[in-house]
Parts: sequence; structure tokens; C-alpha cells
Amino acid sequence: MSHNEKIFGIHTVESVLSRTPEKVVQLFLQKSRNDKTLNHIESLAKKAGLRYQMVDKRKMDDWVKGSHQGVIADIKVNDALMNENQLLELAEEQSNLLLLVLDGVTDPHNLGACLRTADAAGVSAVVVPKDRSASLTAVARKVACGAAEQVPVVKVTNLARFLNQLKERNVWIIGTAGEATADIYNTRFSGATALVMGAEGSGMRRLTRESCDQLIKIPMAGSVSSLNVSVASGVCLFEIVRQRILKN
Repeated sequence: MSHNEKIFGIHTVESVLSRTPEKVVQLFLQKSRNDKTLNHIESLAKKAGLRYQMVDKRKMDDWVKGSHQGVIADIKVNDALMNENQLLELAEEQSNLLLLVLDGVTDPHNLGACLRTADAAGVSAVVVPKDRSASLTAVARKVACGAAEQVPVVKVTNLARFLNQLKERNVWIIGTAGEATADIYNTRFSGATALVMGAEGSGMRRLTRESCDQLIKIPMAGSVSSLNVSVASGVCLFEIVRQRILKN
């Protein structure tokens, strides 16, 4: 499904203009600003045959929540789409399925970072509950750097029930918890896997935890008790990827 959305920030807009300028519907640059960075954005726009409007900073401040750095663009967004039933069908077909499940992650920055990591690790979909979860806002998309168009975010009505439906399709459900006895480096990952990450601090909800086949932890050497959820997701996902590469 395609729709238009505003993106902002030098790096984000520059990336779109360099890689996929055909997505840009309108480009807005801040008036009374003249520097090398903005001049580079202008040259990219001209190279792509795109017109741009010069707009007052105050007006741009009203358009977006966040630091736009004098650059805003309306772009065509084509999210990767998948629903619960389609994902369950995929689980029946793919014996090496890899999913990332986020329980209670409400910060759009974290959702965007997890999406970016999931895309890099070859994850088929990111699963979130319909309640108590961040949505794909402009902020999440900015952090995801295009991953939202590659990795579908599947919202499920009842997360514990959905995990049990995955188990019925031979998907091994691995949850992360600080009190787990096994760590990721002495755990063997094989076959279809769903990695469940809880919110930083509160962790997974009770029913989610009870739906897991196994609980693991990341060994921590310092004084910090937990990692940011996107960092922890990256550590766990790429250990799974490493083992799959060695197996092949």
C-alpha cells in the first residue's frame, strides 16, 4: 500500500535523493540558509530533475516534530505488508524462518532501530502486539533508513496466542530474560526461530514469557544490567546468523 509521508533531516533526505529520487514528491528547503550541506541537497535535486520550495524555518518547525535541519521532503512510502494469517502461512512453508518479536517496545526510535537490524540480519518479519507497541511514525522510518519498505511489521491481536500458533508450525520460540540460565553463546539455534525481545527494564509480559520454548540471556560483564532493546536484538540476531552461516 502506497501513501505520502514527510521525512526530514539532512542525512535522511540526502539518502533518498541519492538512491531513490523517484520517491520524492516535493522538496522543501529552509529560507535564509546557505551552506555547503544545503547546496549539496540542491545539486542532488537538480540532478534528479526535482524542483524545490524555499520555506520559512518557523513553518517547517510546525510541519514535523524533530530536528529537520532545514530539509523536509514529501515522499511516496511503500511499506512491506503482511498480516497474521500470511505470516502463519509463511511459517508453514519456510523451515529456516527467522522472526523478531517485540513485546512492549513503545519508543519509535527503538522500533526503527530494530527494523534496521532485522533487515540486516535477514529477518522475514517483525511481530508486535496491537496494544503497547510503537507505530511506524516518521521518526521510526527515519531511524529505520528504508527498512520499513523491506521488512513487514505484523501487528497481532493476542501475542501469546500467536506465539503458540507459531509453535504449532514448528517455530522455536526463544525469549530473552536477564534471569535465564542459558546464554546466547552456549545455545544452539537451528530451524525456524522467533526471537522475542521485551521492553528495556520491564522485559516480556508474563503470558509472553510463558509462551516461550526457551529463555536465554546476553552475558553482561559490566555494571549495566541491560542493553537497549535494539542493541540486544542485534547481538542475538547476529549470533543466530553466525550459527546458520557455520552450519552451511
